[in-house]
Amino acid sequence: MVSRDDVSAAIKQHRIERLNAQVENIYTTDYQQMMDDELTSQRDDEERTVDNIYTKTNPYGTNTTSLYVYFTTDEPSTISYTVHAEGYPDYSADAVTSDEAAETVTLAADTSDTSSTSDTADADIASTEHEFLVLGLIPKVKNTITLTITSEDGASTTRTLSETGPSLLGSEEVQLETTVAPSDDALATLGNDLYVILGNDSDEQDFMTYYDANGVLRGEVPILYYRAHRLLFDDNGLMWFSASTKTFVGMNRLGKLERIIDLGDQYILHHDYALDSDGNIVSLATDLTRDDHAVQDQVIKVDTDSGEVTSLVDFGEMFADYKASTDHSGIDESDPTASNRWDWIHFNTIQLLEDGSALLSARETSTIIKVNDLESDPTLDYMIGEPSVWSGFEQTDSFLTKNGDFPDTGGQHSITYVADDSLADGQYYLYMFDNNFGYAMTRPDFDWTVIDGISTAQSSKDESSHSQFRKYLVDEQAGTYTEVQSFDVPYSPYVSSAQELSDDLNFVDSGMQGIFGVYNDDGQLEAQYHMELNTSYIYRVYSYGFKGFYFA
Repeated sequence: MVSRDDVSAAIKQHRIERLNAQVENIYTTDYQQMMDDELTSQRDDEERTVDNIYTKTNPYGTNTTSLYVYFTTDEPSTISYTVHAEGYPDYSADAVTSDEAAETVTLAADTSDTSSTSDTADADIASTEHEFLVLGLIPKVKNTITLTITSEDGASTTRTLSETGPSLLGSEEVQLETTVAPSDDALATLGNDLYVILGNDSDEQDFMTYYDANGVLRGEVPILYYRAHRLLFDDNGLMWFSASTKTFVGMNRLGKLERIIDLGDQYILHHDYALDSDGNIVSLATDLTRDDHAVQDQVIKVDTDSGEVTSLVDFGEMFADYKASTDHSGIDESDPTASNRWDWIHFNTIQLLEDGSALLSARETSTIIKVNDLESDPTLDYMIGEPSVWSGFEQTDSFLTKNGDFPDTGGQHSITYVADDSLADGQYYLYMFDNNFGYAMTRPDFDWTVIDGISTAQSSKDESSHSQFRKYLVDEQAGTYTEVQSFDVPYSPYVSSAQELSDDLNFVDSGMQGIFGVYNDDGQLEAQYHMELNTSYIYRVYSYGFKGFYFA
């Protein structure tokens, strides 16, 4: 006899499989073109003015609670909107309503640093044709959207739309628990910027979700599987992100997937990627064809026009002696399903510099590595971290000198390079989430307590352990690094992210606790949110301003 639980499990599994198939269809060129043709046909069936506005929810299947809006005005105008739903804070934004306006705003407000917020651009973005997405409909309730239409002479008029928010595809929270309510400073700094959840991994269907400063869901982007790791914005108006371990996509501001790139059979991406000066993606990767099962030790380039994938660096060759000294196999504690993998270095972040060099964070060695000429003739420049990890190898001589009395990092994540015109030549800032966790699966005998204050606790619930937001001043000419800021944050031995929001506010995700918050420079909380974990952790959370993309 089949039990009720078995029936429920079978129904749930069928629902998951059906949703997975739906999302797989969305990530096809045929589907995107079909939806584009349908949208254009319906929109252009009659004249669309301020008194006959065309709307369609989630036209391309890529943002469940978005609303496409189209109309024309007699005079060039700008558009702002406010989404109101009973029981939730209002959400307001100035819309980018044309591709020409998006280009103007992008030139005026730097969106190339996609790990930080952007100031609102002071740019002329008035037009007579208005095509944009309204973000932030609350699911399954009545949403009142007020459009404010302002002409160049300052005259304004309003129109009101009413829309019941679509049901979510996933089960994420509409309102996050705010364990510390956002301060006035935090709300003012964040404005309508959105927290993007990058990797609340699921055994069912995966999503990238947007939350506002009040912790309210303002977007649900289904992906194929795995996770997106960050958002990249190119000069052609596309937002790039990973939709699986083998898929990069370029989405336009209306939600259409303009480019869908499959990496092929040799490589899978992991953990991070960046846009180079030619608009191509440089990504951390694993080579699936290796006989030795080494993983997460490659860098590849993906041509965003042709989709061609080329190898840039095999760190197993650059650091061959060190690699050979490590244990070959084992179980990665942060990924219990992964076995028989030689995860000897485990890169988790890449930052590209203007001179063609790159900074990489290697979790397994708790080392930050600078490589010159990444895309032409890659060579080791220097390392930052605890030198004794590399004791006995020639790379020990490449370590910069620590200037001051502070502990080195343990398993750091989310390193970010910051150029600053006020600094001398050869100096830059480097900040990160320092997990402060001493462990290496492939170096089981190494004594990590050589790093003062480091934790060896594998559980994020260990009350005696903490991680840090940590910032260095690196002086390449002097060959030194100096700690200029640090403060404790909730402990997360793996994953997590850090981000500077402004001169005095910082954003930190302690991923294994499902906690992310805004801190001032003294480490005092200005806001804190808690998100229910689908499985083990939230990989990263970054705040994005979306200037020149969704917003003016």
